[in-house]
Amino acid sequence: MTDRAYDKNTVWTHAVITPMAPLAADHKADICVVGAGIAGLTTAYLLAKAGKSVIVLDNGAVGGGESGFTTAHITNALDRRWASLAKLHSARDLRLAARSHTSAIETIERIVKEEEIDCDFRRVHGYLFTAPGSSSSTLREEIEAAHRAGLGSVHYVDRAPLLDFDTGPAVRFPDQAQFHIRRYLAGLSRAIERDGGKLYTLAHVVDVVEDEVPHKVVVKTARGHQVLASEAVLATNSPFIPRISIHMKQAGYRTYVIGLRMPRGAVPPGLYWDTDDPFHYVRLANVDGADGPDEILIVGGEDHKTGQASDADQRHARLEAWARERFTQAGEVLHRWSGEVMETVDGLAYIGRVKKDSRILISTGDCGNGMTHGTIAGIVISDLVQGHENRFASLYDPTRINLSAAAVSEYIKENVNVACQYASWLGAGEVHDASEIAPGSGAVVRRGLKKLAVYRDPAGQLHAMSAMCTHLGGIVSWNPAERSWDCRCHGARFEATGRVIRGPAKADLTPAPPLEAPAPAHAPAADGATSARANDVVAVPVSAVSMSPQSRPAS
Repeated sequence: MTDRAYDKNTVWTHAVITPMAPLAADHKADICVVGAGIAGLTTAYLLAKAGKSVIVLDNGAVGGGESGFTTAHITNALDRRWASLAKLHSARDLRLAARSHTSAIETIERIVKEEEIDCDFRRVHGYLFTAPGSSSSTLREEIEAAHRAGLGSVHYVDRAPLLDFDTGPAVRFPDQAQFHIRRYLAGLSRAIERDGGKLYTLAHVVDVVEDEVPHKVVVKTARGHQVLASEAVLATNSPFIPRISIHMKQAGYRTYVIGLRMPRGAVPPGLYWDTDDPFHYVRLANVDGADGPDEILIVGGEDHKTGQASDADQRHARLEAWARERFTQAGEVLHRWSGEVMETVDGLAYIGRVKKDSRILISTGDCGNGMTHGTIAGIVISDLVQGHENRFASLYDPTRINLSAAAVSEYIKENVNVACQYASWLGAGEVHDASEIAPGSGAVVRRGLKKLAVYRDPAGQLHAMSAMCTHLGGIVSWNPAERSWDCRCHGARFEATGRVIRGPAKADLTPAPPLEAPAPAHAPAADGATSARANDVVAVPVSAVSMSPQSRPAS
């Protein structure tokens, strides 16, 4: 696989995004939103439009977090499947869930039209078909559950309308949608600023404190600046507040995506999923403009728990093989990337106040449907902040406890998995000695009773840190595709040199004393060292740049 495979080169990368100004002073606002992804910007947009003063903080660019790694499916055909959700929720809640996701699609469409956002939004139908060896009864069960959820237009078809291969029977979900996520977010950010909102970057939020008097929250950043607000919204992929409770009810998963060149018209527009486990998901996107001769076929899948696999090359290769077998006109692979999905025990996001009467609200647990869950977050949170009734609020309440047998089983399974990961403290390191680590790579090394996360940069310099995640002490693993350290317990992620990228951790990995180890024989000489790629931070002080936590790309 080429270097390009590791550049986080998504289909959306080249969209023009207006830069945000760095946060360089203290501010006051009605609402402070942390995270410039779809949940944060939708919330800020609706509140600014309602006349609230809003400040949005992020360490990176608009859409620079997990929202930027989505495949931008906008759908009420949820990833957990309606047949599974029917075992987790009452008939009433099932209907509310379907209505909320349908409302999210309608809200996105309305915003696109009202704000005249050029983001390739279009309505398309979705199709669920069986994987080889699966029973067609799965499709019948999905239709029956969708109808119980109030999605009466969902129906059986003899096959999905794909030209290159016969899917066999399929379930058709009418009137789904797709768009270009970063261009949509750029449009939201422009509208927020038009309505008086402010967006700031280089704002790594490290704490949010509720003050009883004068009933405010203080949002603190690593650079010392802070925002005083009436309420704060943590619209990040995985929040650092609350520290424990939410993270026992959800788990992080990596998902992989490729984009292949495809002659325009070779694949009918639509959203496509199979019933494999993990399942595959497919859509089209424009390349070289809407009138260009080619499109991009976006294909995703091959999920695994964050930090619990390190074979991204093979996973991308399997996606390519799967796609070429079914889409024979597919050309070169133009894009490869991965993203993180937060899966909750009951298949629905956690949106709302972290506890009763708290002034801190969160949005997390996208469950692979980040575009609709993020939009639902904007709708629900903007109503809660304004004191309005919202019929979806109780369904997504972060403090809810689902006592259905299926949810309890999922809760036990995920937490047993987490407990097993802590046992990795007792094992040997991934390599015996740091000299075995190649340039541009990392590995966990045991030093006495401690485990160290050791990275060798392209110039051969070693960077040693504690391998203990700063959230709840899990052991991190090296992710060669993203050149990051990923916590195998709760999904936190860190750059190669230890700087925090994604929550729920909010602090960097703790530096360890330098390792004295000779560079391997194949390390490049200093005068011939290759330059660092985007994710290789070499000899940059932690204080120089900070990153803030930021929704499975197959939204």
